[in-house]
Amino acid sequence: MNQKQSRRTFLRTASVAVLTGVAAPTLISRTALADGNTPGANERIGVAGIGVGRRGSEIFGSAAKNPKTQAICVADVWLPRAESVAKKNGCDAAYQDYRQVLDRKDVDAITTATPEHWRGLICINACLAGKHVYGEKPITLTINEGKLMEKAARRNNVVFQTGSQQRSMKENHLACEFIRNGELGEIKEVIAANYESPWLCNLPEQPIPEGLDWETWCGPTPVVPYNIDLFTPRAKPGWLSFRPYSGGEMTGWGTHGFDQIQCALGMDLTGPTEILVENGASPLVPPTYDNAEDAKRGNEICSKPRLAYRYANGITVRLDNANRGGGIFIGTKGKMEIFRGNVTSNPPELAQEVLKREFKLNHDHVDNWLSCILSGERPVSDIAIGRRSAAVCHLLNIARYLGRSLKWDPEKEVFIGDDEANAQLSREPRKGYELPEV
Repeated sequence: MNQKQSRRTFLRTASVAVLTGVAAPTLISRTALADGNTPGANERIGVAGIGVGRRGSEIFGSAAKNPKTQAICVADVWLPRAESVAKKNGCDAAYQDYRQVLDRKDVDAITTATPEHWRGLICINACLAGKHVYGEKPITLTINEGKLMEKAARRNNVVFQTGSQQRSMKENHLACEFIRNGELGEIKEVIAANYESPWLCNLPEQPIPEGLDWETWCGPTPVVPYNIDLFTPRAKPGWLSFRPYSGGEMTGWGTHGFDQIQCALGMDLTGPTEILVENGASPLVPPTYDNAEDAKRGNEICSKPRLAYRYANGITVRLDNANRGGGIFIGTKGKMEIFRGNVTSNPPELAQEVLKREFKLNHDHVDNWLSCILSGERPVSDIAIGRRSAAVCHLLNIARYLGRSLKWDPEKEVFIGDDEANAQLSREPRKGYELPEV
């Protein structure tokens, strides 16, 4: 590419090529930057935020302040929140409709941290628009939408980072590598936390806050009355605990823990072959919350039946007493626990050996994504990895709801001989919110 050609012109040309079917890259070449690896004032990555609530504002803020970027705009169904985040980050516009963000030619990349029921539609449409994506974990609400996300990203040469930030933590990365290389010996068993599945809600109607497009917040799910304890992620109890909008703590915390287990066992691009439900179990009958109440009762009910899963190589992962977000690995040379920037072991010298090693990756998960947009490399938590980690959570939720063990084909990504289970690989959206063709 001609060094005098601006990065913006380059991306615009590439996007047209994708839409017309002409082969062309959509990644930013380093030669498009003003001064080697340092972007010029008008040659930064144009970033936008879609869904800028509790977590979304943090992620977008991290991207907006990065010297590689220029903050362009934000979108949120609660317009006053969008306007506040836009002002704070020096954006030129705030929208309620995320499609207005995707229509802008000066937006090269988006961050998104909407509730899970919206994530598939936004991420797939962003990929189809040629925008690079940073999507908060859990990246999917269903297994099938994860497959579509990966396909859309690959067909449009999109750099797609999943927000499993433990992949960028020194301690986690080195410990997973240590186990994956066989230095803990043959792995006999892995222990995860016993994450809770989601339940149902029928909360009473409250006045909708001014500037909130509640019908659009409901999006692909049926429209229900507004309630602050549904709208808030974690409240009494918040949408993160309710099945139409989330996979519960099984996906909320579980994607952290199972992602580390997948990484340490070298299973990033595959998954288990069996989901094991304790003998004599009955299907989960989830409670329905009809008033504000903390998550204690729902979590207690939805932590049963007890679960495990097994990979083709025979390694079994048991959901029990590990720290949330990590895993305990039992090998022939010792035991090691990885947990959110911490590594411990028995004998202790195993962890000491891990922690003295050199860490060559970028500690900043958002910056890793932005750097990969510039280099054309795949990020540390690429969509192919992120969706597989989320799939483990969905498989466990499906087995718990059905109350029986299941056999899974990780290559074809279908349950073997179980039509009822396969029917739960996707969810029927509300009319007008269907996933696009990829």
